[in-house]
Amino acid sequence: MKKIICVVGARPNFMKIAPVMDAFQRLFPQLNVLLLHTGQHYDANMKTQFFEQLGIPEPDIDLGVGSGSHAVQTAEIMLRFEPVLDKEQPDAIVVVGDVNSTISCALVAVKKDIPVIHIEAGLRSYDRKMPEEINRVLTDQISDRLYTTEKLAEQNLAKEGIPGERVCFAGNVMIDTLKKNAEKATPFLETLKEYNINAELQAKQYSLVTMHRPSNVDNKNILETLLKTLQKTSRTIPVVFPVHPRTQNKIKEFGLEHYIQDKNIHTLPPLGYMQLVGLMKNARVVMTDSGGIQEETTALGVPCITLRENTERPITVEQGTNTIVGTDPDLIYSTFEEVIKTGGKAGKQPELWDGHAADRIVTDLMDWLDQ
Repeated sequence: MKKIICVVGARPNFMKIAPVMDAFQRLFPQLNVLLLHTGQHYDANMKTQFFEQLGIPEPDIDLGVGSGSHAVQTAEIMLRFEPVLDKEQPDAIVVVGDVNSTISCALVAVKKDIPVIHIEAGLRSYDRKMPEEINRVLTDQISDRLYTTEKLAEQNLAKEGIPGERVCFAGNVMIDTLKKNAEKATPFLETLKEYNINAELQAKQYSLVTMHRPSNVDNKNILETLLKTLQKTSRTIPVVFPVHPRTQNKIKEFGLEHYIQDKNIHTLPPLGYMQLVGLMKNARVVMTDSGGIQEETTALGVPCITLRENTERPITVEQGTNTIVGTDPDLIYSTFEEVIKTGGKAGKQPELWDGHAADRIVTDLMDWLDQ
């Protein structure tokens, strides 16, 4: 009986691995599939917010790595993952996305001649200042089977010398999770009530904001500019702003709290998946620096304004609802005003974003391993 280890480490990984674990269980119940959580992201609410909500089984193995610098975290994951491979001797490991856990576990496996399967391969921002970009490029180079979410990703891989026979265009597993759960998402008013927000917000009459990237929140001038611009947009429609811990800490460190202490800006703590989807699908517009949210808003047909200079998900701009604006306050505000006035980009569903990507991946992977 074949044994496969699926690796997760950070919050975006859970939405991507949930449909894959489900597909393994449904289509190949005889397989021995282990879920390994590196512990790269962990908090007390994670079990409820992600594992229980998304129906992910409890991890079979938890490395308990915790936070640290990129170097410390990567090294610690590698040190703790190697004995697991020695003990379990899997036929392959599956890694998803572009976090430190992805590259760390892939490196250990490839040096032990264990096949590495990369889901969400080939995405490129061509911005090497992003740690995630380094993780993507390196993971793809050492992976044996690469599953892509969009056709441009295969072109990116070909430019980097990766043969087409190693690549399979399968669709987007994150959209599998979204399509399965969108109707069950927590009603947005229920979430606001839970956090004692009494504003009379109506569906499609508020903007949803998320930001967490170091390039946006670690620089006082950039963060202040973004918060000022949010404050300005809140004069048109109210802002709902779940504040990432990193962002919260930087707002406090830089003394910028007054920008979000505004009657039209409603701050929340980090939310569970179902709560965030409920807020997202009822928003008039979403402003974000998250890669995953760019994809989810395209799938939901909600206009997205991306507060970054580039994206590794160009299909959300070319076919979806996404507009890249960077951190220029005038461009952010004019794009926001255009969305309010016209309803924003309508977009369309990209090819194979149909809720069945995980089934295609698991079926192809088993054929590939058998060969």
